[in-house]
Amino acid sequence: MLTESGQRAQRTTPAEIPTSFAPRPCRIGAFFLAIPAMQAGLAGYSDMAMRVVARRRGCPYAVTEALLDRVLLAGGRGREKGSVLCPEDHPVAGQLLGSHAHEMAAAARILLDCGFDVIDLNFACPVRKVMGRCRGGYLLGEPAEAIEMMQRVRDVVPGPLTMKLRRAVDESSAAADNFQRIFEKALELEFAAVAVHGRTVQQKYTGLADWTFLRKLKSRYPQATIFGSGDVFTAEDAMRMLMQTGVDGVWIARGAIGNPWIFRELSALIRGDALPPPPGILEQRQAILEHYALATALYGEDQASRHMRKMGIKYAKLHPQGAVVWREFIDVRSRMDWQGVLDRHYHQDGPGIRPPSVPDAQDMFRGCGLASEACP
Repeated sequence: MLTESGQRAQRTTPAEIPTSFAPRPCRIGAFFLAIPAMQAGLAGYSDMAMRVVARRRGCPYAVTEALLDRVLLAGGRGREKGSVLCPEDHPVAGQLLGSHAHEMAAAARILLDCGFDVIDLNFACPVRKVMGRCRGGYLLGEPAEAIEMMQRVRDVVPGPLTMKLRRAVDESSAAADNFQRIFEKALELEFAAVAVHGRTVQQKYTGLADWTFLRKLKSRYPQATIFGSGDVFTAEDAMRMLMQTGVDGVWIARGAIGNPWIFRELSALIRGDALPPPPGILEQRQAILEHYALATALYGEDQASRHMRKMGIKYAKLHPQGAVVWREFIDVRSRMDWQGVLDRHYHQDGPGIRPPSVPDAQDMFRGCGLASEACP
């Protein structure tokens, strides 16, 4: 299989994962991560509820979904305000999305005052409406604007500052040069870490992420803290990325939706242990109940019931009767509906199933804000 850039994709098989592998200690500023992985920011998903459920299952660090600077400046902290009131949800990065340097700097100050531990800049989002408003991945094609924004934010953020990039806007040499300018400016400004997705902005979420690019980037900048992103759907995928690219950590995005156990599984692989069995049905039930309770505390019961539908269909992928459970979660409208699905399908223990390493193209985006362009 070829990447969009025409390079042959190289992936090891599970049998090739060594029994002992010692990644370098991973840190973001003063924060040391127990395992070299994080729950990524995901539009419409990575709220406090999702983050806390993952932390209870081994996730050491998390990033919010993208927060629009102008919404923050207008006083609309919304559901993300709840994150800093939860002692379990630390360290946490508030991810910012915007198009004007002075507004991004002011919004960063707001997040710091709210108690976020790290500020993360999103220069990666490929969604059409974000690009059209000169935000996210658009900035990768405008290095002067991006660098001004980075400098202004750094002026008000004395602590850890990170960013999310894609490897370029497109496959042109000019786009590669723009990435290089922005990446090197991040090093000059002492960004604590840079997460790099192995696809271009133009690719969006199609094709295969170019892990060779990540390996070469880390080889050129061995002292930089670089997180790799793209095509990490299982703990084995995360382990392969660490081995093949040499990145300092893995930015786990879609692979963590409905599967908070991915962090526990990665921890086992790093220790050299066998991959743990997938969570059983009652263990899945417990996670879903926790997630629903946290979402209810954050949004209220009515909104939580609606919000959790898209989470339920992702949890269903680990259930042995996943297709049936998936359809029933779609119809959930209330707490009573939720309880009905749990009573019918999660009342008796049994083995769960493991999610595929590479979901089919349709299922990959089903119910996911990434496909529905849910970025602000």
